[in-house]
This record gives sequence, C-alpha cells and structure tokens, in this order.
Amino acid sequence: MGAYRADDDYDYLFKVVLIGDSGVGKSNLLSRFTKNEFSLESKSTIGVEFATRSIHVDDKIVKAQIWDTAGQERYRAITSAYYRGAVGALLVYDVTRHVTFENVERWLKELRDHTDANIVIMLVGNKADLRHLRAVATDDAKAFAERENTFYMETSALESLNVDNAFTEVLTQIYRVVSRKTLEIGDDPAALPKGQTINVGSRDDVSAVKKAGCCSA
Repeated sequence: MGAYRADDDYDYLFKVVLIGDSGVGKSNLLSRFTKNEFSLESKSTIGVEFATRSIHVDDKIVKAQIWDTAGQERYRAITSAYYRGAVGALLVYDVTRHVTFENVERWLKELRDHTDANIVIMLVGNKADLRHLRAVATDDAKAFAERENTFYMETSALESLNVDNAFTEVLTQIYRVVSRKTLEIGDDPAALPKGQTINVGSRDDVSAVKKAGCCSA
C-alpha cells in the first residue's frame, strides 16, 4: 500500500522502441497500453511519438518511455537517434499480412545494429483477433523467435488481448537484466551513484536508474 507516489516518482526509467512495418498496429498497441484506447481510424504516424506508463515490478516502480515511429522507408533517417538508449523493443508484425512477418528479419538486423547486445526483444504478432484472415502461423513465428532468441507473443490491440502482458514482460525482463547488472552501467560497474544513467552503448541515454535518498526504507 504505502503513501501515494507522485507521477514522476519512479525507480527505473526504460526506453522501449516499437518497430515493424507500417500498418501493423504499433500506434494502437502504444495507445492501448498507455491510455487504454484504440482507434479504428488508422492514420500513419509521422516521425516519432512517445508515451509513458509506470508499472510495478517486485517492489519497484518501473517507468516505460515507449517510442513509436512510422514504419515507412522514407522516415528511415531517424534510425540512430530513435534507437539510441533503447533497452527494450517490441518488433511488431500483422498476423494477417505475411509480408510484414517476412520483413521482421530486416527490422531485427537494424535493431541489433543500433542497440546494445543485452536489449530485450519481444516479437509481437498483432491483430490476432482477425482469425479468419490469418496468414502467419503461430508455430512459424515461435520458431523464428526461438532461433533469434527473442520473446514472442500474439496480441490484439482491438480486443486488448496480451497488450499489457507484452509490455509488462519486456519491462520485467529489462528490470531483471538491470538488477543482474549485466547492462554496462557507467564506466565503473561497481559504482552506481545517485541518478547514474545506465549506458547501453551510448552517452545520451534516457534509460536511467534513480536511487532512493537517505532515510527511506
């Protein structure tokens, strides 16, 4: 229970990126997770947007800063800035459009080229509510995820199926990695001073850890 904690009161801040082809439902996954909203009017994201939501993991408050981008080629110039500092990623395809699954491999390569080796990746098959239109078998996606050592989940932003689970799982796994200190923390892994940023292969990183002040339990 405890006292009410302010909105900006968190123990960890993790940057998570949404990637995948245009139209796979990245923006609706984001709005479903952060605002519990879904829009049938599908409009393309222009440039980059992000939203935040905090969840509890163990006894800690983990704040997610989730970045969403246009999947179209013409916005690819934003790549390095978009990925910088990300410690988690949801790589989204549309279960009804096989080509979006075929492109997962390319997205994954780009992600790995721009992020730390310890990044937590969840392959997400979205629009699972459209059962009669399914074009990607669950087993194929599962096999790919196992081969590439990523997590895997099928979601429906429309039906609110597994959306919380997918984000929560990614954030929990990032938290596990950070608690094991396997992410490169600053220059001296032994010391984690107040407000030290967790560097994941880059200096200007939004993923930070805040230490409680003195006198707190």
